[in-house]
Amino acid sequence: MSHRSLILAALVLASFAGPALAQDVRVYGPTETVDPGDVARILGAPEARPAIKMRSLRLLDGVRAGKPAPAERVATVDDDSAATDAAGPSEPKGPSALALPVQFGFDSAEIQPAARRQLDALAEGIRMLPAAQPVTIEGHTDAAGTAQYNEQLSQRRAQSVKQYLVAAHGIDPARLRVVGMGQRGMLPDLAPHAAEQRRVQFRGE
Repeated sequence: MSHRSLILAALVLASFAGPALAQDVRVYGPTETVDPGDVARILGAPEARPAIKMRSLRLLDGVRAGKPAPAERVATVDDDSAATDAAGPSEPKGPSALALPVQFGFDSAEIQPAARRQLDALAEGIRMLPAAQPVTIEGHTDAAGTAQYNEQLSQRRAQSVKQYLVAAHGIDPARLRVVGMGQRGMLPDLAPHAAEQRRVQFRGE
């Protein structure tokens, strides 16, 4: 593969991989008020969110003929995305998930009363979504304890949150998918044992 081909391949990967791999989570603090409207926007159906624009590159005629060309003109985007590029980078996407610091009893899946206010607001936001749209409930722990134990505990806690949303707010249980993440999916800017890692995370499907 020629040097010029390697440059083009790098440009393609840079334009595709960056936005696709980014994952932002809106993390709420223990006393923070949850806005149901924000919940609905974050968990909104993927087809309703702005799609990542996949751009194709095409070589200029001079490059195809093997003639030298200025570096900035080696590749150009299709006409339908040229206006966007000319205006500068697109606005950053909003968060794709939200996390609540749901409080449970020690070594337990019993939801503490202090957690209900945020869960009630979350439920109100879910009810603003299309009636058939699924929502995933992920249980997360910190790095204390074994991976197997934490995965089981996080599964039970996520299941407990599902049961609360169904029993207290009448949300269709078929819409709610439960996943025990355990120590997987740590928040990257925090220490593995930070209290904020112990959370229940929600995302739309």
